[in-house]
Amino acid sequence: MTIEPLDRSVDRRTFLARTAVLSAVTAGGLALPSMAAASSTLVTSRYQAGSNPVPDHPDAYVKPRPEAMADPTELTLAEAAWMIRSGKLTPEQLVEAYLARIAAYDTTYKAFNLVLADRAREAARSAARERRRGPLHGIPLAIKDNFYTKGVPTTASSYLFKDFVPPYDATAVARLTAAGAIVLGKTQMGPLATTRATTPAGVVTTVNAWTPTDPGTDPGGSSTGTATAVAGRLATSGTGTQTGGSIAVPSNAQNLTGLKPTMGRVSLHGIIPLSYTRDHPGTLARDAKDAAIMLTAMAGEDADDPRTQGLPEVPDLIKAATPVYNGRKVKLRWPTRIGVQPDFVTGTSPAALARQAFLNTVAAIPGVTLVDVPFPDEWDLLTGNAFNNVRLPERSEAFMPYLRGDLRGFGVSVTGWLQGALLGGNEFLTGQRAKLLLLERVLDQIFSRCDVVMQSSYLPFDIIGLPEIAFPIGFTAAGVPIGTVLGGLPYGEDRLLSVVAAYQAVTDWHWRRPPNPPATAPSSRAQRIAPASAADSIRLTAAEVADLSQ
Repeated sequence: MTIEPLDRSVDRRTFLARTAVLSAVTAGGLALPSMAAASSTLVTSRYQAGSNPVPDHPDAYVKPRPEAMADPTELTLAEAAWMIRSGKLTPEQLVEAYLARIAAYDTTYKAFNLVLADRAREAARSAARERRRGPLHGIPLAIKDNFYTKGVPTTASSYLFKDFVPPYDATAVARLTAAGAIVLGKTQMGPLATTRATTPAGVVTTVNAWTPTDPGTDPGGSSTGTATAVAGRLATSGTGTQTGGSIAVPSNAQNLTGLKPTMGRVSLHGIIPLSYTRDHPGTLARDAKDAAIMLTAMAGEDADDPRTQGLPEVPDLIKAATPVYNGRKVKLRWPTRIGVQPDFVTGTSPAALARQAFLNTVAAIPGVTLVDVPFPDEWDLLTGNAFNNVRLPERSEAFMPYLRGDLRGFGVSVTGWLQGALLGGNEFLTGQRAKLLLLERVLDQIFSRCDVVMQSSYLPFDIIGLPEIAFPIGFTAAGVPIGTVLGGLPYGEDRLLSVVAAYQAVTDWHWRRPPNPPATAPSSRAQRIAPASAADSIRLTAAEVADLSQ
């Protein structure tokens, strides 16, 4: 029997009601309308510390490609899981392979600000002795430095947290390690998640793994440390957060598959906040299957985050991300109407041409129906800065004690924090109402015509908390990756993964890796890493920070 995708059974109006409550009360402890009641077959489950959140799913293991067998760091997460389960690779060997690349290349990449070499080695030795816990058992991950890690500095690249050592793990990190994953280190990020990865003073750190000798090439948003670590084969996969594109943008910039789930699907407990109603923890991975494995571990109800409670049960994301074949031909797991907005293929730029080629390829997959969808009424107004700026008071509210003190603690991004503190209450309320109107129109005017929608911008779905997945679709003539973004209905991550898995089964963009950068002097494997000399001359101006913070 074919199980329907979750978006078929979710009550969209209840999701709108939940969003309205979050918009009205941006503090913890509130009661939200339950989504689980949308279907009698849907239940919620609570994460228990010490339990394994990822079952030993047979579809999570993929026999490696022959060309990946020679180098463990070339393996996808699913391939590495197959190798470990088969006894052909140990967690220690995998960790050492990644630490060797970090030592050789991270003085150029600057993906990490802290490498936990000794701790990772010990975790790998323990994993070798323990009973295998599932596909994440012994898998080395990169963790963005705004996720709490017990006993390990968590700085968010900020002066404010330069000495902060959390007493516990973020819920998402605890779930990943409970499933057997190994934390390799903490990755560079934009100060308090506001820009591409820089020091708090605005000096660029992380470079794009595809253009490592050109720090001026943007590697994406604030999760760029994780993106570069995964793209540069310094980690198997990693975590990120998205408030304004910081999973989708670096994934598109670095040939990765990045999954931003629906608001509430992954707990924000233990993550340094930016916006209570727009922060989304997610994953940056090498393909749809890896993203599904990661999200399966990270997602679930958390007593410490009311946004996670009363939601539909997490569906079988790993199966959804497994391609379906009719004979030798790939088909969609579920018939799906893919909406195409009016500007998706406008122009003759490399990105526009890649998008057209993508549409041609995906249209040939059985089960796909391409449909034109209009922009909802007043689209430009509702998604523009006139209302988008209401996110700034949410940013500032949690940091008011610091704003009343020494503003130098906010470094180069202080302007945005001050703007949030000074925005009028009437503007904030009007903006929250505009957000609800935007969500209502997206649900009614876009998703009445399609099941998923191709997007030219990540921004609208950030504002309204809907899920989206970013994935590679080509390269420029200069060899820089081109990606696109697919958005879905509330809790529709399974359908998004199914579409991308089918596309990746008939293309090879996601298999391509950047060449190694020029070798440099090995870095210490267990110390905080200073900015690379190549990037020291690159500093974001206040105007650039303000622009990127949008």
